[in-house]
Formats: sequence, C-alpha cells, structure tokens
Amino acid sequence: MSDAVRVLIIDEPPDLGAVFRATLEHTPALRTVGEDDLRGPGGAALEGVALVFTPERGAAAVAALRERHPGLKVLVAFLAADAQALIDLAQAGADAFVARSAAPRDVCAAILALAGGAALQGGVQAGTDAAADLGLTPREAEVLRFLSAGFSNKEVARRLTVSVRTVETHRLNLRRKTKTGRLKDLVQLARQMGLAPVYEGDATAQRSGGGARGLRLAGHAATPH
Repeated sequence: MSDAVRVLIIDEPPDLGAVFRATLEHTPALRTVGEDDLRGPGGAALEGVALVFTPERGAAAVAALRERHPGLKVLVAFLAADAQALIDLAQAGADAFVARSAAPRDVCAAILALAGGAALQGGVQAGTDAAADLGLTPREAEVLRFLSAGFSNKEVARRLTVSVRTVETHRLNLRRKTKTGRLKDLVQLARQMGLAPVYEGDATAQRSGGGARGLRLAGHAATPH
C-alpha cells in the first residue's frame, strides 16, 4: 500500500456514478487521499496525482492547487472544452487531459502513466475519447498525430495515401474545431490528450492496416518542422 500512487480527487462530480469510484478504490496501485495526506514529516511535499474536473474547476484552481502542493501532477478530466481552455489549463500547471467519457479503468491507467512519468503502452482509449470529445474525427486525430511528429502535409498525405489537399482540409478542420490557428498549440494539445506522435515504425503499421492499434499514451511529442 505504501507504494500506491496517491490520488487526490478534486470535487468529484455526482454524475460520474458509483462505477468510477469503485474502480478507483479497487485498483491496488492507487490510493485516494485528502489534501492533508500530501504532506510528510515536517510539512514536506509528497508526490501524487490530482484529478481535477472541468468546467467545475478552471485554470485558477489548478494554479492554486499546484502552488499548495508542488509534488502533485495534475490530470484534468474535461466534459467539453475548446483548445484555448485546455491550453490555459496547461499553462496553469495541468500535466495531462482525459475525457470524462473515458472508461474508469482508462482514467486509472492515465493516472498511473502520469505518476510514472512514462508512456503507457496500449492505453489508447483515454486519448481517443478526449479527441472525440473535442469533436475530432478519427482521421483528424490521426492527422494530428502525424503533425505532432513533425511530418509535413506532403509527408502525411503520402503515408496516409491521400491527396495533399485532403490533408490541408483536415488541418483546417483541426484549427476550426479546436479554435486555435497555431500548430504548436495543436501539438501541445495532442500531447496532453494522450495522442502519441506517429514515428516511422508506426507509419508503417498505419499503411499495413495497423490503424488505431498504433495509438498509445505518450509523455512527449516531437517539435514540428
């Protein structure tokens, strides 16, 4: 139990239901705590993950939480938000995002991945649900993953066997749906939603029919060219 990840739930919404709480409580690697449990001997800050729900709590609440508990990592579960709202939360100290519609086991997996500071292999659902909740189609999410790895429109088109004009249309749709015109903001958003960038090996899997199986939660994204 001493090795379990401390999880601080901030104002759990009543609409999440009993299944979410039961899944969290019965995951041996996790332990729910109160704020008082995040201080060790002498008031030392302890590590853990805070699960914050939006729109109930916004960027100001995240910033205040990080100031009170510098050892925390923050996972934001959002109901509906545009890219700018998520970027504001990230700037306030949010480390990652997950859709509130994600299955409870996937939220738990995202918490563990964030606590471990490493990619979670195979944890696709949290990332894809977050993309869907932003209104992105599976193809738009796929294009965003390629853009996150630094591929140009022409390179994306070749790997997906579509026209460059089609890729350009997807990029326009991404910017319209996320309400941001900057590629670096899109890349940051993809990273924090758990949409891993596509690398050469993944691109091969895409062409051979790997599809969504190549998706995974990732801790970082490449800088686009």
